[in-house]
Amino acid sequence: MNRTLHTIVRPEILAMTSYPVADASGLIKLDAMENPYPLPTALAAQLGERLAAVALNRYPAPRPAALIDKLRSRMDVPAGFDVLLGNGSDELISIISLALAKPGAVALAPVPGFVMYELSARFAQLGFVGVPLGRDFALDVDLMLAAIAQHKPALIYLAYPNNPTGNLFDEAAMEQVIAAARDSLIVIDEAYFPFAQRSWMSRLPEFDNVVVMRTVSKLGLAGVRLGYLAGSPDWIAELDKVRPPYNVNVLTQATVEFLLDHLEVLDAQAAVLRAEREKLIVALRTLPGIELFPAAGNFVLTRVADAPGVFETLLTKRVLVKNVSKMHPQLANCLRLTVGTPEENAQMLAALTVALQA
Repeated sequence: MNRTLHTIVRPEILAMTSYPVADASGLIKLDAMENPYPLPTALAAQLGERLAAVALNRYPAPRPAALIDKLRSRMDVPAGFDVLLGNGSDELISIISLALAKPGAVALAPVPGFVMYELSARFAQLGFVGVPLGRDFALDVDLMLAAIAQHKPALIYLAYPNNPTGNLFDEAAMEQVIAAARDSLIVIDEAYFPFAQRSWMSRLPEFDNVVVMRTVSKLGLAGVRLGYLAGSPDWIAELDKVRPPYNVNVLTQATVEFLLDHLEVLDAQAAVLRAEREKLIVALRTLPGIELFPAAGNFVLTRVADAPGVFETLLTKRVLVKNVSKMHPQLANCLRLTVGTPEENAQMLAALTVALQA
């Protein structure tokens, strides 16, 4: 045993496990909500030419004005509101946690939800309170209001839609939470906006304590790692102080700036995936022994009688999905299925048919 390591590393870190990422080698990868479609060949070639001209010997701009202005315009950020960039939304969550981590401060989020809300809070030594979702994973307003009154959180996350459940919380219920949390920063996480097609972005001027967080990952650019946070300039200015210098690399900046000029390509891919999601839901409903939940992202949450067994059978058929059954008691025997190409979805459905009959 490394005695020095066990002496100086925080005990809660020693007790944790690292974020799990499954090896998808040789498998149909339907576990991580990625866009399965590559860029069209001609567009990829143009991007390659753009990237070849990037000065790799220079540090990136810490706040690239052209990229931020383009994001404001293409993503309909309200006039007068600013944008903070992160190395994926994961880094933005970390930045927020660090900025608000006063002694005794608490972050709060409905659970089950995105695991990084809790992990980043704990890394920053914020307390974390998970508020159970209600029936069919709806936002339980009474429990949320009680938790806000009791814990007076500095930070509240509301995912819209929620991951891993896939549903959109009721807007009136969210409004009640926002109204009760005047002393909290409320982060509305819209990572799956391309598939939900509903947003709080236009409503930012209504609130002085709400920011909207998004990522380009689900839009088809998971590999470049860019998240962005839209909010009032005073919030962005304070959070920007915590941002590591040069946190978004030059290749990511150039890639996203270029593809924002071709956003219609990515939007068209998202439209295809929305249509495939609906086809997948129709097909899943014909299978015996499977329960479906409302899906507003590019994935479908399902419940089966034996999630570990079905998961292993799918692996034998070279199909990788996400077994979320151990993430939270409310997710017992649940599998999360990413929407893939028609061919990938067909193979997943065939494998599921076999697995559910086993």
